[in-house]
Amino acid sequence: MRVRRAKISVDEGARLAAVAEYGLSDPKTDARLQEIAGLAARRFEAPVALVTLVRETDQMFVAVLGLQESGTPRDISFCSHALDSDDLLIVPDATLDPRFSGNPLVLGPPHVRFYAGAPLRSPSGHVVGTLCVIDRRPRSGFSARDRQALRALGVQAAQRLEELRLAHARAGGPHRFRQAAGASPDAVASTNAKGQVAFWNEAAVRLFGVPASEAMGRDLVEFLPSLRNQPDTSARPDERVDGDARGRDGSLFPVEVLLHASPSGQDVVVRSIESRRRSDDLAFHAANRDTLTGLPNRVVLMERITEHLARGEQIHLLHVGLEGLHHLDPAASPGSRDLALQKVARRLVESVSPADTVTRLDEDEFAILRPAEAGEPRSAALVVADRILGSLIAPVEIGKQRLRLRAQVGIACFPKHADTTDALMAAAGVALQDARREGRRTRRVYGETLKHEPLEEGESGETLAQALARGEFELFYQPQVDLVDGSLIGAEALIRWNHPERGLLIPGEFLDQIEHGPLAVDVGTWVLETACSQAVGWRRREPRFRMGVNLFEAQFRGRDLAGEVRAILDRTGLSPAGLELEVTEKIMLRNDAATLEALVSLHAQGVRVAFDDFGTGYAALSMLKACPLNRLKVDRSFVQDIKNDGPDALIVAAIATLGAGLGLDVLAEGIEDEAQWELVRTSGCRSGQGYLFGRPMPASQFEDWMRHQASPRSSEVRA
Repeated sequence: MRVRRAKISVDEGARLAAVAEYGLSDPKTDARLQEIAGLAARRFEAPVALVTLVRETDQMFVAVLGLQESGTPRDISFCSHALDSDDLLIVPDATLDPRFSGNPLVLGPPHVRFYAGAPLRSPSGHVVGTLCVIDRRPRSGFSARDRQALRALGVQAAQRLEELRLAHARAGGPHRFRQAAGASPDAVASTNAKGQVAFWNEAAVRLFGVPASEAMGRDLVEFLPSLRNQPDTSARPDERVDGDARGRDGSLFPVEVLLHASPSGQDVVVRSIESRRRSDDLAFHAANRDTLTGLPNRVVLMERITEHLARGEQIHLLHVGLEGLHHLDPAASPGSRDLALQKVARRLVESVSPADTVTRLDEDEFAILRPAEAGEPRSAALVVADRILGSLIAPVEIGKQRLRLRAQVGIACFPKHADTTDALMAAAGVALQDARREGRRTRRVYGETLKHEPLEEGESGETLAQALARGEFELFYQPQVDLVDGSLIGAEALIRWNHPERGLLIPGEFLDQIEHGPLAVDVGTWVLETACSQAVGWRRREPRFRMGVNLFEAQFRGRDLAGEVRAILDRTGLSPAGLELEVTEKIMLRNDAATLEALVSLHAQGVRVAFDDFGTGYAALSMLKACPLNRLKVDRSFVQDIKNDGPDALIVAAIATLGAGLGLDVLAEGIEDEAQWELVRTSGCRSGQGYLFGRPMPASQFEDWMRHQASPRSSEVRA
């Protein structure tokens, strides 16, 4: 596929001359620009942030986070497309953009999917480069606040580049410096050895209100009285100081002065602190605040947790999850989802104490960090959780819509449940999942055992039959991703029961009765048809999408399973390549001719077959040769402690090596944090699923997840 190159403007020669004025011929990173790139990475939770200069044949990184390279060829650079842009260049999904879909930076490392770049202009008005952020995942939304934040950070980067331009010009002598300073947007003045003004540019005229004819020959300290008491700087020629400036009317105003001293005099670059403060405030807010709600973001939360842990202070972390936002009709109330989240944020702030930190973590998740008194019982956190749940009972009114939200809260405590920031965050997340499994407004403390009442054995068959007839079963879908770049490749369909009395039930509470009862085939057929119907639309959006469906053993007994699957595919319109049937070891161990024949026939149709929970039982390796398989699924029991358990890591690597040797994809289940992701990926697993990427969720929520597909917040690009 050809790479679509950015067009070259007619004044390219002048633009390249402007780039040359910065004197940055080698790919060296500048500390201040590096700091600005770091702010951008934090603000946008992006694994890569760059400040670039686009030269004749390449783009050079003058600040880089998340990549090892110092630049790229210009022909394939995204930033070269920003050269003719008057504003930001936003690429939500590079694989869908004809300018970039064939780009090697998209098809290979660093696997760019999302790009947002702010053009950086020279004093001559030419775009010389960009400040940009990059993600391995597509992003569907880049709000007006996001744009404002990126522009503010771009202003800071351009100001620093201007300082570097003037410094390079100064090295060429006074004449060259004054020529460059004449075009500078910053106020620039030079003095002779006596401290008298010998140069005064147009920006200085605007800042001080004093014409050059009046300024020339006067002592610089008349305009910058703070320099009167400034010690001799000739031994350290560059210094940045804050002080006061005096305007033509005698009034004082605060400024920042970049001072360069030499035996022949001084050069000063002067900026109003008011404008700098506005820029700094915007940049700080951009890096530390959620743009929609104004709440502190994940970065702030983790920093504050770390501070408490360093002081050994007891804290409670409450992880709040919302359900029901998808019921809003955006057509009836444009921006209704944003308004609802803003109202929820206000309720959460009002329900806790001023000492607590309320943060927004994700699309529909918040967290409250609560300092605890020494020896305070855990029940204090439960009281706060109950206040939070109570604050969300009343409907949220958006225009004419009344939205009833349901929330759950997961609670983890330091030092009882974790001793690091990441571990505490993970523990609160696990507790939230436990609370969500109950399917109602509830809170759960990490480590508490969930108690479920089993179905009465004598009535289970009739109860389950009624549930199927009344449509009480529902499929939830858990994302499956490519572990190289985190992109969506499929989902596993998982059954839930909306019990009329007990609420949402997870499979462990009823699946055994189905599997060993007379309804296994009927329920299995319903699951297949429902999942295939759902997958058709999702596959249009993501051509690689594949739906994973678990089979019951009963579906192989005395039936034409291959024919039934083919008929379902015909009815739903799903391509065979869009379906993956997951078989358990119990089915594999049957090893009879009918089972093998069904699997061979399905495989021949183009349906994929996966061996579920591989490695947990007694299946012989010879079955891998006999059965037509496409994928091995590594059981979560080998992943959950892979960071601390050497044998688990070896087992995962061995399964991955075995799968690769047999030409099989290997998927790791149960990935819950970045460290597990990295370990299973480097062990050879090519795909994965787990809470890090997404929980099992209803179809409507999965569609929202696809539209706002979020990164698991990696701190680097894995090349």
